[in-house]
Amino acid sequence: MTTSPRWRSVLTPAAMAAALAAAALASGGTVYADDHATPHPPYPSKPVHPAHAPQPAHPAKPEHPGKPMHPVKPEHPGKPAKPEYPAKPAHPDKPMHPVKPEYPAKPVKPEHPVKPEHPVKPVHPDKPVKPEYPAKPVKPEYPAKPVHPAKPVYPAKPVKPEYPVKPVKPEYPAHPVKPEYPAKPVYPAKPEYPAKPVKPEYPAKPEYPAKPVKPEYPAKPAYPEKPAKPEYPAKPAYPEKPAYPAKPAKPEYPAKPAYPEKPAKPEYPAKPAYPAKPAKPEYPAKPAYPEKPAKPEYPAKPAYPAKPAKPEYPAKPAYPAKPAKPEYPAKPAYPEKPAKPEYPAKPAYPAKPAKPAYPAKPAKPDYPSKPAHPDKPAKPDYPSKPAHPDKPSHPDKPSHPDKPDYPSKPTHTKHQDKDQW
Repeated sequence: MTTSPRWRSVLTPAAMAAALAAAALASGGTVYADDHATPHPPYPSKPVHPAHAPQPAHPAKPEHPGKPMHPVKPEHPGKPAKPEYPAKPAHPDKPMHPVKPEYPAKPVKPEHPVKPEHPVKPVHPDKPVKPEYPAKPVKPEYPAKPVHPAKPVYPAKPVKPEYPVKPVKPEYPAHPVKPEYPAKPVYPAKPEYPAKPVKPEYPAKPEYPAKPVKPEYPAKPAYPEKPAKPEYPAKPAYPEKPAYPAKPAKPEYPAKPAYPEKPAKPEYPAKPAYPAKPAKPEYPAKPAYPEKPAKPEYPAKPAYPAKPAKPEYPAKPAYPAKPAKPEYPAKPAYPEKPAKPEYPAKPAYPAKPAKPAYPAKPAKPDYPSKPAHPDKPAKPDYPSKPAHPDKPSHPDKPSHPDKPDYPSKPTHTKHQDKDQW
């Protein structure tokens, strides 16, 4: 389709002609409509479908044969019948509790006095200028390391005896003698640190008044005496248990053969002693900390009013005595069990053959004791750090208001719209 001006000029008269023709036909249709006023005859209805012929009923199924009954189990012989226990007696009704008395109204608390204003703190003096530390001394040169002497030759180890089965081991080479370590050089003494500047003294704080003495609380009233607990009847004596038959004696096992003695360890050469360590230099003592000023005394709190005396509760009524329990009938004695048969004695185990004696090993030498380490110098007594003051407790935060309960959302589904239409 085009939208050129030439095609628009051709299409407009054609549309107008079609509209005029439709109007003329419509006006003619309304004129001839009055001549055809008689209605058409109704259409014939469809014939009724014939009903189905009745069908014969299904043949009945035969009933399933029933299951055979289980055989009745015979009663277990020798078990005594359970005795009938007497009926429990009815307990009497408990008395009602006394009514609680009304407490007197609490007294009104007095108003606290206004706290005094703290004095203005003085301005701290200026801190002194930090002095310059002296320059570190030049580190001296260490002497040259001495040359280690040649290792001496160790004596030969003793030859071990030959074992009967194992082959002969070759002789070990001789170990050289360990040399002595050279003495360590002496360290130079450390320089003394400059003295620290003295801290300025703080101004004295004002003295607060002393706290008042708390009033003594009144003595509490004594509780009433409780009734004595009733004694229960004694339990019936149970029948004595029959004694078990004696067990047969256990046979003694054969004694184990003695193991051969271990050979003694060989003697090793003694180790050389360690050289002595140089003594540590003494450090200068630390200066003592300045003493903290004493804490101020706070103003006294107002005295609380005396509490009212607590009213005495009425005494509880005594409960009625419980009826005595009836004696239960004694249980019948069980029949005696047959004695357990004795097991046959186990046969004696055959004696184990004696182990061959191992050849004696050479004795090991005693190890030399290690030299004791030099004692460490005692630590200097440092002054204890002063304790920090307690922080004030913060007030509790206010609780947030509760949110209102919003109405629940309506349950709306797609199927509800379809059911309505």
